[in-house]
Amino acid sequence: MQQLSVRELQAEDIPLIADYWLNSEPAFLIDMGVDLAKVPTRDDMTAMLTNQLSLPVPERMSYALIWLVNNEPVGHCNVNNIRFGESAYMHLHLWQPAVRQKGAGTELVKRSLPYFFEKLQLQTLYCEPYALNPAPNKTLPKVGFEFVKRHITVPGSINFEQEVNLWKLTRAAYEQLMLDSNYKL
Repeated sequence: MQQLSVRELQAEDIPLIADYWLNSEPAFLIDMGVDLAKVPTRDDMTAMLTNQLSLPVPERMSYALIWLVNNEPVGHCNVNNIRFGESAYMHLHLWQPAVRQKGAGTELVKRSLPYFFEKLQLQTLYCEPYALNPAPNKTLPKVGFEFVKRHITVPGSINFEQEVNLWKLTRAAYEQLMLDSNYKL
């Protein structure tokens, strides 16, 4: 049986995130809505993530978690567009193809929620995946996210303009989910 866990990003994880973005198949990235010309260099990505780790959590523009299976890093989940005490936008990334489409993503998202809601004191957590990317659009309702709307936007700094599905999880829905499970920081 797989042991799933989540922890905050550490400096030694930064090369793993860079490898994911820089070594993934271009078709895989495009299927997630990534504009390949906008992916930062390894040095720029490393500098940005290192800087974010150096800041107090309330001052960060990005806050990232590492997803683990049997204590091995297999992905990351991060939020940006953070309005501390109010809202943030979540992004989901399973690095290992062997882990995808087996239910681990849903469980790892659930285990990530206490970090986002508690550390960032969120009232609402949003997720805005590419409408043509089925994985997050199947995962989010299983976790308890509510569909808000489909619209066209450029959802992030490395994306092309695309149709996205906007999902949200309110603090009340999060608290109910936590009552129904045992995920604590």
